[in-house]
Amino acid sequence: MLSRATSLVIHGIEAHLVDVEVDIVKGLPNFTIVGLPDSIIRESKDRIRSAIENSGFEFPPKNFIVNLAPAGYRKEGANLDLPIAVSILVATGQVESTQLTIPMVGELSLDGRVRPIKGVIAMAIALYHAGIKEIIVPYENRNEATAIEGIKVYPVKDIAQAIEACNGSMQPYTEHVSGDSSWNGYLDMASVMGQETAKRAMEIAAAGRHNILMYGPPGSGKTMLARCVPGILPPLTKEQAIMTTMIHSVGGVLAHGQGLVYMPPFRAPHHTSSDAALVGGGKIPNVGEVSLAHNGVLFLDEFVEFRNDVIQALRQPLEDCQITISRALGTMTFPADFMLVASSNPCQCGYLFDPEIPCKCTAGKIRNYFSKIAGPILDRIDIEVLVGRVPYKDLLGKSNAESSARVRERVVKAREKQRQRFSGRTTTCNARMTSDEVKEFCAINGECESILELAIKRMNLSARSFFRILKVARTITDLDDAESIEKRHILEALSYKNLQRYYEI
Repeated sequence: MLSRATSLVIHGIEAHLVDVEVDIVKGLPNFTIVGLPDSIIRESKDRIRSAIENSGFEFPPKNFIVNLAPAGYRKEGANLDLPIAVSILVATGQVESTQLTIPMVGELSLDGRVRPIKGVIAMAIALYHAGIKEIIVPYENRNEATAIEGIKVYPVKDIAQAIEACNGSMQPYTEHVSGDSSWNGYLDMASVMGQETAKRAMEIAAAGRHNILMYGPPGSGKTMLARCVPGILPPLTKEQAIMTTMIHSVGGVLAHGQGLVYMPPFRAPHHTSSDAALVGGGKIPNVGEVSLAHNGVLFLDEFVEFRNDVIQALRQPLEDCQITISRALGTMTFPADFMLVASSNPCQCGYLFDPEIPCKCTAGKIRNYFSKIAGPILDRIDIEVLVGRVPYKDLLGKSNAESSARVRERVVKAREKQRQRFSGRTTTCNARMTSDEVKEFCAINGECESILELAIKRMNLSARSFFRILKVARTITDLDDAESIEKRHILEALSYKNLQRYYEI
C-alpha cells in the first residue's frame, strides 16, 4: 500500500517542503531510501525500525521503498525520521491512511521518543507562505514554532502522540513564549573604570551601528568594553527577531524551549578560528559566525592574531551585509548584517602608544603587525579608538560612570531619529547609508568642507573613509539632537580615524 506524508528539510537558512512516499513492493525484505538523501537520512533506517518496534507497533519483513520528492536537490538532517516512520505504519495498515494530512518533522530515538531538531522556525515560515497552517514538531521545539502567528503547532514527545495529532485527538499548543528581552546577562558600563573616550566611541558606534576597532596595551579593558556593547543596543524588532531566531535555529545554537531572540546576539569567535568557521562553509554550506551575529555584534578579540585569509574574508560581509558561499553542491547566500567590534594590541609587545612603558618592537615588526589590518579592512572600520591604561587612582576610586541603561536611552533616541529619516527606504541606520543618501542627509557647510578637504590631504584618506567619516558625524549629530552637521561633529568624527596616521608617524 502506498502512503504519503509531508515534511520539510533545511536548505541554507530556508526550509523546503518534501513529500515522503512509502510503498511496499515485491521482493526480499529490504529498506531503501531514494531521492538524494544524505548519510544521516540513510542511517535512519535502523533508528526507524527500532523506534517503531519499541513503540508497540510491528515492522514486518517486507521490501520498503521510501522516496523523498522532489528528487532534484539533496536532503539532509534527521527531521525526516518521524514522517517516514508514520508513513510506514500507514503503508502496513497499522494507521489509517486518512490521518497523514499534517506536515511533521522530528528525529526519533530508539525507544520511539521524538528528539528536537534544527530550523523549526524556518519550517513554520515555509508552511505559512505555502498556505499550510498546521505542523507537528518535537516537544522541545514548541516555543520556536509558535513564534510564527497563524500556525497551529502540535508538539509531540513520541510516535504515539504524533499519531494522535494526525487523527485530530490532540489540541494545538496555545501557550506563547515571547522570548527573552532583558539586559541582565550583559556587562554594565558602570562597572568599567575610566575610559571615558572609549565609552563615548562605543556609544557613537552603537547609535549608528558603526564598526569599531579598539587598540591599546594589554589589560586596559578592551575586552570588557566590548562585552558592554550589547547592553547599550536597543532590542530587536519582531522582523529582526524572527530572522535572528531562524539563523540561530539552523545553526544549532538556539536553546531548546526558547522563543524568539529579541536581544542582539553577541558572537566572539577565538582568533584561531578558520575562515569557514567565521564566514560559513563546509561541504554543504552552513552559517558561520558572521551570520550568527546578524542584527547583533561580532567581537573579534586579538584582531591582528587572526589569520590573514580570515581577516580578508570579512571584506564582503562588511560591505554587502551578506556572505555568498559557493561549493560543488551549491551556492548559498546568508545574511550577515552585524556590527563589528574588534580589539588589538598596537604591536607585538602591546606598548607602542603607551606614554610610560617603552615599546620593545623594531620598526619592521611594527609595520608587519599593522599591515594585516591596514588597507581595505581598516577602510571598512568607521571608528578607531585608543584604549590606554587606566590610572591607579581611577582603579581604586569610586566609579561615577553612567550605567548601560542611561547610555541605551540615548542610543534608542538616536536610532529613532534614523528610523524616521530613512522611513520608506531599505536603509535602517547611518552606517548603512548609500553614497547618494550620504550626500542627501550629510550636507555640510563651507567650514566643514574645508576641514574635510585638509584632512583628506594630510591623512591620505580613501573615498570610502571619507564617506564613513560623514556617516559617523551624522550619528554624533543625532546623539546631540541637532539638525545639521556642525564643525565640532566633523572634528570628533575625524578624531576616530587616526590609526594609520599614527603608524606612519
